[in-house]
Amino acid sequence: MELKAPEQELSRFRARVAAAAVFVLVGFGLIVARFVYLQIVRYEYYATRAEENRISLLPIVPNRGLITDRNGVVLTRNYSAYTLEITPSKVRNLEDTIDELSEFIDIQPKDRKRFKKLLEESKNFESLPIRTRLSDEEVARFIARRYKFPGVDIKARLFRQYPFGELASHAIGYIGRINQKEMAKIEDDEDLAANYRGTEHIGKTGLEQSYEKELHGVTGFEQVEVDASGRAVRSLARTPPIPGNNLQLTMDAELQRIAEQAFGTRRGSLVAIEPGTGGILALVSTPRFDPNLFVDGITPDNWDVLNTSLDKPMINRAINGAYPPGSTFKPFMAMGALVTGKRSATYAISDPGYFVFGNNTFRDDKVGGHGMVDMVKSIIVSCDTYYYTLANEMGIDLISDFMGKLGFGSRTGIDIEGESTGVLPSQAWKKKRFKKAEQQKWYAGETISIGIGQGYNAYTPLQLAHATATLAAGGIMFKPHIVKYVVDTQSGQRRMIEPTPVADLGFKPEHLEIIRKGMVGVNIYGTGARAFAGVKYEVAGKTGTAQVFSLKGGKYKEGEINERLRDHALYIAYAPANDPKIAVAVLVENGGFGAAAAAPIARQVLDYYLLGIKPAGAAPEDAEADPEDSHAHD
Repeated sequence: MELKAPEQELSRFRARVAAAAVFVLVGFGLIVARFVYLQIVRYEYYATRAEENRISLLPIVPNRGLITDRNGVVLTRNYSAYTLEITPSKVRNLEDTIDELSEFIDIQPKDRKRFKKLLEESKNFESLPIRTRLSDEEVARFIARRYKFPGVDIKARLFRQYPFGELASHAIGYIGRINQKEMAKIEDDEDLAANYRGTEHIGKTGLEQSYEKELHGVTGFEQVEVDASGRAVRSLARTPPIPGNNLQLTMDAELQRIAEQAFGTRRGSLVAIEPGTGGILALVSTPRFDPNLFVDGITPDNWDVLNTSLDKPMINRAINGAYPPGSTFKPFMAMGALVTGKRSATYAISDPGYFVFGNNTFRDDKVGGHGMVDMVKSIIVSCDTYYYTLANEMGIDLISDFMGKLGFGSRTGIDIEGESTGVLPSQAWKKKRFKKAEQQKWYAGETISIGIGQGYNAYTPLQLAHATATLAAGGIMFKPHIVKYVVDTQSGQRRMIEPTPVADLGFKPEHLEIIRKGMVGVNIYGTGARAFAGVKYEVAGKTGTAQVFSLKGGKYKEGEINERLRDHALYIAYAPANDPKIAVAVLVENGGFGAAAAAPIARQVLDYYLLGIKPAGAAPEDAEADPEDSHAHD
């Protein structure tokens, strides 16, 4: 048996003990170092994290501002209702959960479709409504079974309501749930991101969109202490939300209603402006839509109806639609002739009923012509030949330059987004518009039809009303606006949207009088006489008919043409003619004759605004043109 040396064994034992001691000391050193790091170096960080776990910040969504008309009629309002909501990320099987919920909550197929659409547009962790406006009984039934449905809850939310439904829908617009594109834009802005916490809706169109910052308000916050399971224990502090500001409009709701009803089922637009301020009194686009459909998230079926309709109810024709102005262009052409010195008021032409230019013959609607025609008569009888010759003398660039000063072919700057520029033709425009060299050249013959509001001319009803209002205001152009006051809901102070004159065209009084005399004559002796028979105020107006497609020399027979290919009917006016309070432009798509379809609508609007006279009964049927009218095509 081999004997071990005691000293050697003791030395090895001491080495092991020393190694273990070093290991223990290093281990304790690391623990102490980590303790120092966590408790001293990173104290503030982890203390904040712990506090955040203990305290939750809950956003408090502010009341959205209201919109009223000029007389205080409420056009938008808010109300609170219970909503059944699902957070998809917290639910194992969505379909099964919805099926189980539908056993005691009325969930319709349309609710499922809307939920599916919202799910596609939203982030998976967001809470989405499966049913809105729950009754108290439905709320009680769910609460009794809540424990069975993790990820499903009842929430009280504020909803937007448009009490008059379709009234002024294109002007007011609508709100809808924030989509991913809008959310990305909000998150890129730190201030916006903070203010939109908890907010699920945003203005999509109209005033709801363009005045979103005013209407939204400032989000409040509540500090709530929570337990380990995330349940609220008590409220620690509360910063109340600041409601959004209210908007008071220049629009008259009753005038708007009368104008909309006057269209009946016809497509078209009307814009009425206060000449001395630029305030919009009515802005009509028909057909309309119900903005209430969008508040909860529009159902696919309703969206398909609106989106696929041939009548295109979602298009704001007043600011987006571009149409040839037809004969309503003639008073502006006449003013252009006076201002540029191309014609005097007394200069007269002999009208044979046509104008020959090169190998082309441009015909007037009246066979045999109107005889001798000066400027005033040219407006009253709407003599095409007079304006064919005038356009030829002025040339396209002179016409374009003058019409551009009146606002044609450019955005007016109205406080609603999405305005079109329209088309103001010129040589420069054509070079930019077309790619091929042969298409870019402007031919002198193309200028002829420009003079009667045809050819490449295409303007929005707003631009037409804006130019008419400028004429009514003596050449002073105001920026159109539909909001008159922004009202602070906290202090009650009203901030006025000041009328903004953007140009003074310097029209001479004698020139304005010539145009006024011609336009007044239209409604006494000319094409507007029937619509304004017995009127108790003086109206300066002009009818117009705009061709939709070329007849190639054929005779226009309305009954033999597809309804959507018939001429557009137009009418412009301002009244009273000697002290204008309102300017209006009316367009009836495929309405035929301006005198029969558009002028009667303007008469109803002017009668109510100036005299308080409301039309009796429902909107009138389309009137028939008088075959004896000297210029029935207008």
